[in-house]
Amino acid sequence: MIFDGVVVATALPFDADLRIDLDRYAEHCRWLIDSGCHGVGPNGSLGEYSSLTDDERRTVARTAIETVGDDGIVVVGVHAPGSHQAKRWAELAAEDGADGLLCLPPTMYRASDAEVVDHFAAVASVGLPVMVYNNPFDTKVDLTPKLLSEIAQIDNVVAVKEFSGDVRRVLEIREQAPGLAVIAGADDVLLEAVLMGATGWFAGFPNAYPAESVELFTLATQGRLDEARKLYERLVAAFRWDSRTEFVQAIKYAMDKVGRYGGPCRPPRGPLTDANRARLDADLARVI
Repeated sequence: MIFDGVVVATALPFDADLRIDLDRYAEHCRWLIDSGCHGVGPNGSLGEYSSLTDDERRTVARTAIETVGDDGIVVVGVHAPGSHQAKRWAELAAEDGADGLLCLPPTMYRASDAEVVDHFAAVASVGLPVMVYNNPFDTKVDLTPKLLSEIAQIDNVVAVKEFSGDVRRVLEIREQAPGLAVIAGADDVLLEAVLMGATGWFAGFPNAYPAESVELFTLATQGRLDEARKLYERLVAAFRWDSRTEFVQAIKYAMDKVGRYGGPCRPPRGPLTDANRARLDADLARVI
């Protein structure tokens, strides 16, 4: 399936004046693919899509597509408040050569089940494979297994990024929507999700640790659980930051610590507090 494997929700580098550094971004996408990742995902929450202008958002997607080429997949985030906007982003992604789409429910409105289905149907009508994104914390809309069984009937909807943190969902989704691939969405339940049948990982911390993350995913999917658990135990303290409010700052900080460029975030995200930085330093030390 197109979304199987490790697809990295890419962090976006800004310079000191908070302008996008597209050269650094292209180099980062290339590094992730060369490190064994299956693909990249521009314009997600980790890519700070909501702080970008329309022109910036399209340029970021194009940069990823041009950089990756045929060496991996590019899954473009098309999140938007309304289906008319999300569909337009999907059309532009298709025009620019994206391989697939990642889409949240309406982002600024607690939509009903029927409105959620209509939202995804509009995006899927563009024709690219769609991974719907269940993030009930940010959207206040929960794509329950029952609702996903209905969403799965939409042509071109082929996967769900499951970010509820409840690993019991993985098996229940597979039971109620058997045609829908389940993609692990939270780094700190990756191993548990794979054991329950997740076939992919739409990931955050591989921005800093791509080779280790690919190794972990490979060990897990091959059933080499003793080896996978030992590696997971090193990584999971850092991975837990992927499910915290400061996940963008934390992942960029981890990139800086390993010699990559994470850099600053755009508002409304500010720098980590001293307390959070000290806590994160301790968690990153476990990785080493």
